[in-house]
Amino acid sequence: MAQQRTGRAPAVTRRERAALVGLIAGRARRLEAERSLDELAGLAEAAGAEVVLRVLQERPKPDPSTFLGAGKIEMLAVSASETGVDVVIFDNELTPAQLRQIEEEVGRKIVDRTQLILDIFARRARTREGKLQVELAQLKYLLPRLVGAGDALSRLGGGIGTRGPGETKLETDRRRIRTRIHAISDDIEQVRKRRSQLRERRRKSSVPTVALVGYTNAGKTTLFNRLPRAEASNALFVTLDPLVRQVRLPDSRELLMSDTVGFIDRLPHALVAAFRATLEETSDAELVLHVIDAAAPDRDRRMNAVHQVLDEVGASDVALVEVYNKCDALTPDERRRLQELDPSALCISALEGQGIDELVETITSRLALDVRRVTLTFNPDDPAERERIARVYRHGRVISHETRDSRATIVADIPRRLLNRV
Repeated sequence: MAQQRTGRAPAVTRRERAALVGLIAGRARRLEAERSLDELAGLAEAAGAEVVLRVLQERPKPDPSTFLGAGKIEMLAVSASETGVDVVIFDNELTPAQLRQIEEEVGRKIVDRTQLILDIFARRARTREGKLQVELAQLKYLLPRLVGAGDALSRLGGGIGTRGPGETKLETDRRRIRTRIHAISDDIEQVRKRRSQLRERRRKSSVPTVALVGYTNAGKTTLFNRLPRAEASNALFVTLDPLVRQVRLPDSRELLMSDTVGFIDRLPHALVAAFRATLEETSDAELVLHVIDAAAPDRDRRMNAVHQVLDEVGASDVALVEVYNKCDALTPDERRRLQELDPSALCISALEGQGIDELVETITSRLALDVRRVTLTFNPDDPAERERIARVYRHGRVISHETRDSRATIVADIPRRLLNRV
């Protein structure tokens, strides 16, 4: 007898309904605040929320108790109730006192910008190292908010702001958190040492490294995947751990390309500190490619945010090439204005593959700026000499190779920093 089907549809997880709150304070302009709120909406959606309400408040400075002021908080509570809001996300970092007071007045879960970014990083972390770095940043954020936090920091369950160490807030106290921070810091220090050893080995092998940096969702990971002809990926903060791949240039030389975590305006300092082991790949690179979303309306603000983080991690002195991505979304007039603004600008589309050849040529020329043409003679019968020949082909550009009377003569362009190795 055949089994009867129930026809019951699988359960669908309900998305949290979110309200976004921004503040126009001091000399800030409404347009900038609206764009920042648009970015916050993208972050909220990346965290799995559905934005149903937006609130912008103008005042000379944030209220020390409720951030927005008593009257606006009452209006926010009413609007949140009418629209069925589950979580209210502020586009600023709130103090512990503000967090408690607002949650008490609004009667909804309150999350600030820093906590939202940490939550997205917790979602994206896949490796043990990435999870450790996120947990360290979360614990450093949590520590000053423990005293008198009450319900605001003792929530259990699912949703934004409750992933990672947030799930055990009821059992944690300052001493245990400090102990955990110390243990994680030791683990990350071991990671940093291991990375340093790997970089030293790469340095000894004389393989140049190119680091990709950029504002989150600028398309750098798509470009990273395009160069080795791999599958593309598109998501906010998709890269938490540095990925390193070998790329072969048209002149047969090889280089290593690393993709780092996406930057963002007002990136929490706890994250910059936690991901310093990751970002050190950038400061040790021979060349940095700054991938820019050419179609972003607030492009200059995003570029400044990236430069600020590069300064923080000590990578501001590394040679840099600015690569404007998503140029396929620009009109001909916009592309012309961009070229007039920055004549050296590279305009590409990583998704469509436009301008990739020109980018590779630029990388080749920038890495080969300091070269010297030399004539080298080898004995091909000697294993050590054969290894030197391989090194010339790997790191130089061979012009000619002749073998006569058991001697090999090679004319090649070799980077000056590698002459003593070949």
